[in-house]
Amino acid sequence: MPDTEFAAGGVLHRPRPDGAEVCLVHRPRYDDWSLPKGKLTAGEPALLGALREVQEETGTAGIPLLRLPSVDYTLPDGRPKNVAYWLLQAPAGSDGPVQDVDEVDERVWLPLDVARERLTYPAEQQLLDHVAGLPPVTSVIALVRHAHAGERKKWNGRDALRPIDPEGAKQADLIAATLTSFRPRRLVAAPPLRCSQTLEPLAAALGAAPIILDGAFAEPSETTDLATRLSMARTRLAELRKAGRVVVCSQGKVMPQLLALLHGVEDHEEFKTRKGDGWLLTWSGERLLGASRL
Repeated sequence: MPDTEFAAGGVLHRPRPDGAEVCLVHRPRYDDWSLPKGKLTAGEPALLGALREVQEETGTAGIPLLRLPSVDYTLPDGRPKNVAYWLLQAPAGSDGPVQDVDEVDERVWLPLDVARERLTYPAEQQLLDHVAGLPPVTSVIALVRHAHAGERKKWNGRDALRPIDPEGAKQADLIAATLTSFRPRRLVAAPPLRCSQTLEPLAAALGAAPIILDGAFAEPSETTDLATRLSMARTRLAELRKAGRVVVCSQGKVMPQLLALLHGVEDHEEFKTRKGDGWLLTWSGERLLGASRL
């Protein structure tokens, strides 16, 4: 079985009084019109790759809102290819010059229905049909687990003061690289030091944004059981959604059960999250539209 080639891209859109427009690019090599996308580099997270490719090909640093269905097809040499897509919002006034890339020679902004007809490939047309049927996105929360902080049993001080280690520092930098373009309006961390440290590179990239400590996202304590903590976290998320875009750093004994609770399921195994990883949670009003790994 040939190795799958992985790529990522986005449906970059911007609001207009008469409806949204999306950005398409023309590739002279293929003489086609397509959504901006490109191959992932070795070890590159799909979302980070999508943001990079879209900015390179369109000149716009999109704000990630929602993971869209992936597109699978077969390359001319017989290898399978998978393209992960995100719905990206273009910030006001961010329409910059396209970088000097050989793959793209033209960029256009078109209404959804016109863009659909301009696209060369049926799979991308179907993706725009999916976007056209989505309800409006009202809030997005990036929920991340704190970065690696060594082993608890090897730490002699208070566990709340256990810091991230060199591996964790690299993970925190990757979180910042991924979520800077998310342009969060608020950064929230559970009280342990390793949680706030995980968000410090992101806070610095955003211009020394404050990090708010919130015990609702901490692991259960001697005085607060898991059920109570989950109820607190769910209530707090509902409040934070009013801010629109938020990043929350929580802990491993809370996140899987919280995500299961948000999805209305009991089994939380699929929501287990490694240190330094996270989820993009997207709402339309009270409805959870999607939860995708960062």
